[in-house]
Amino acid sequence: MAGSSTKVILAALAGNTAIAITKFIAAGITGSSAMLSEGIHSLVDTGNQGLLLYGMRQAKRPPDRRFPFGHGKEIYFWSFVVAIMIFAVGAGVSIYEGILHIRHPEPMTNPLINYVVLGLAILFEGGAWWFALKEFGKAKGQMGYIEAVQRGKDPSMFVVLFEDSAALLGLLVALIGISLALYTGQAWFDGLASVIIGLILGSTAIWLAVETKGLLIGESANREVVAGIRALVEKEPAIEGIKELLTMHMGPDFILVTISADFRDDLDAETIERTIADLDRAIKAAYPEVKKVFIEAESLCPREG
Repeated sequence: MAGSSTKVILAALAGNTAIAITKFIAAGITGSSAMLSEGIHSLVDTGNQGLLLYGMRQAKRPPDRRFPFGHGKEIYFWSFVVAIMIFAVGAGVSIYEGILHIRHPEPMTNPLINYVVLGLAILFEGGAWWFALKEFGKAKGQMGYIEAVQRGKDPSMFVVLFEDSAALLGLLVALIGISLALYTGQAWFDGLASVIIGLILGSTAIWLAVETKGLLIGESANREVVAGIRALVEKEPAIEGIKELLTMHMGPDFILVTISADFRDDLDAETIERTIADLDRAIKAAYPEVKKVFIEAESLCPREG
């Protein structure tokens, strides 16, 4: 999963860097507000992918005294920062620039440059989007796309897919806005396209923030994993019942499991210790993403006396 995420991010980073430079040059020559917004969009995406790569690298750091469970949640934090960046910088600047050009429209010069740049950007962005979609399709398995985003534990994968989808949609809006401004002679269409691009970015940022918030706070493992762990514990003859089974993702590939179980009263300490060790091995073998298992021997009902 991590290798696929890195490839997707690097592909998007390379494409967006080249596209951003080209868009800014075109905006400077033609004076197009929509093209300037698209340049800002690509620049923000480039910065975001850099943040994701940094977050992935930080998340791989080993545990230490201050962070005994490792730094896996770094990727969740930086994914949330990406959402804020898209909203504050991408959406904010695009909407501001669009309103400015609606109030004070200016005719474009050399519009052919805009069409060439937008055409190339759609081609490159479409390639990056298709690559991200294919990798996400492999990662999601049998789940639907929306379900996979909601239940996914590696935000770096769907963040790039969201960004690329918003980028393609923004490019189409810019193309329509520039065309309307050119063929109707109403330059404010260009500013309107910039505002719409900003709204697209804002909507994308809000959705990303919602999806990464749960992971940042401490989301449980998917229900299939929880059910599988429960089944392994319940089939252990030394255990009469489960009082509590809690899971939490400490990173995309790090699940923490805590179990409070009621052991049979006739068991000695050595047997309980051996059972706990066997369960630890069985759970980690069945679910390699489970890195820590804590099992507490506890009665289901408090005893009188």
